Amino acid sequence: MSRDIWDPSTYERYADERSRPFFELTARIQADAPQYVVDAGCGTGELTMALSERWPGATVEGFDSSPAMIAKARETGGRFTVADVTLWRPDRPVDVLVSNAVLQWVPTHRDLLGHWVDALADGGWLAFQVPGNFDAPSHVLIRELCRSDTWRDKLGEFDRGAPVSTPVEYMELLSAMGARVDAWETTYVQLLQGEDAVLTWVSGTALRPVLDRLNPGEQTSFKRDLKKLFDAAYPRKEYGTAFPFRRIFVVASKEEAHA
Repeated sequence: MSRDIWDPSTYERYADERSRPFFELTARIQADAPQYVVDAGCGTGELTMALSERWPGATVEGFDSSPAMIAKARETGGRFTVADVTLWRPDRPVDVLVSNAVLQWVPTHRDLLGHWVDALADGGWLAFQVPGNFDAPSHVLIRELCRSDTWRDKLGEFDRGAPVSTPVEYMELLSAMGARVDAWETTYVQLLQGEDAVLTWVSGTALRPVLDRLNPGEQTSFKRDLKKLFDAAYPRKEYGTAFPFRRIFVVASKEEAHA
């Protein structure tokens, strides 16, 4: 994940909705007094600072491949660096390693999980969550529009498919590495406010790789075409726009070594 595909200002528009899975994930981490905590793919850093508040005695660090996100994160006063999630390796064992909505961007993340388990201290914790909504209209309509007559020449080959596994598959994978695993999924019905709410939501994340392939005029045209599809799939009501969003959660603890 070396390219800067993130738009911090758009991403933060729905910060409250995006942060809820993070807190529900990290609530299941049962580390009492970790010494070294890492937030892999920390984004703008506010949630990393929540880890500092939970474990004030720990060294807490965050890294992200996006220079724009890290520039924003450093405004919090925490410890943040630019690093590629696929290449990062800690210089000492990690007591708690958190990854919030990052691994869906890493095709090789199943292999990466093995490196992360190895990086944990004995009794350490790995917690991550990823979107599981790649078959939802928000993603299917983007793929279909990319393959349409209007956009196929520019975007026809774009198809991320379903880049994540099921909770059972993650449990099997990490259990085979000797970890104790708690895996589950939740579908949130996010109630988004404002005009073009779903389009704004995906513009900060899922739509970025598509827009990066287009010039500014094409970006405007593509978003206009996508807006029409989203208006039909996600009608705005007087109370807001209902946006079902499935998330997959995994919390694993590394067994302590015994002499």
